[in-house]
Amino acid sequence: MTARRTRARLAADGALLLVGASFALPLLWLLFASLDSGANLRVRPPRSPTTANFEAVLTDEITFTPMLNSLLLCGGATLLTVVCAVLAAYPLSRHRSRFNRPFLLAVLFTTCLPITAIMVPVYGLFVQVDLIDTMHGTALFLATSQLPFAIWLMKNFMDGVPKVLEEAAWTDGASVPQALWRVVLPLMGPGVGVVTIYTFIMLWGNFFVPFMLLLSPEQLPASVSVFTFFGNHGSVIYGQLAAFSILYSTPVLLLYFLISRRLGGGFALGGAVKG
Repeated sequence: MTARRTRARLAADGALLLVGASFALPLLWLLFASLDSGANLRVRPPRSPTTANFEAVLTDEITFTPMLNSLLLCGGATLLTVVCAVLAAYPLSRHRSRFNRPFLLAVLFTTCLPITAIMVPVYGLFVQVDLIDTMHGTALFLATSQLPFAIWLMKNFMDGVPKVLEEAAWTDGASVPQALWRVVLPLMGPGVGVVTIYTFIMLWGNFFVPFMLLLSPEQLPASVSVFTFFGNHGSVIYGQLAAFSILYSTPVLLLYFLISRRLGGGFALGGAVKG
């Protein structure tokens, strides 16, 4: 029995090592290739490390302007998504109705629709209402595309906040918006952080929507401008592509580290409903 458990544990450890290697190898390639002036698809340490690839991509046209466009586009869309998700999840969590479940199932169903299936009518609609090639119009559609799943997540987090705390606030004279802002949201801070990070990551890596709705080169985000490293006849500037990819991943990592403390806090409700 002991030998069988040992073999099973070794097999599980080997499988985990393979999974870990599948994630580690691309990251190692990014690191090595970004410091190699003659980088290719091989994963190998650079013979003479250099920062030439970073120096080549750190320009307004290649990095700074697209990154600023991405921050404005994804940041605005994330803020709009989180605010709308909170306002939509609150009545779904606090007011019981026979329409709640069908509505939530409809919201969940919309998350399964592929974005590519609706881009043609969306493009036609944006042309008709004169929102094509506008940052605010693209941000509005990006927020709309992420709103269904954000509502679903936010509602589940909001269910974990006891309603008696709101009732106590109402007794003290607080209005419904004040109870939501001062009681519910502070207690579900980790949930808001999860929705914020998930939404921002999904929007940050979205290529197809800005590629379809933004036409001017000066408005393109970094997720679209990455194609500047792919030349004709299949040629790719691997070193600069790796350097740009590292810079492109930095805002997401910074956002995660900034909110990670709130994610581990949980709902600090111990003793809050006593007495």
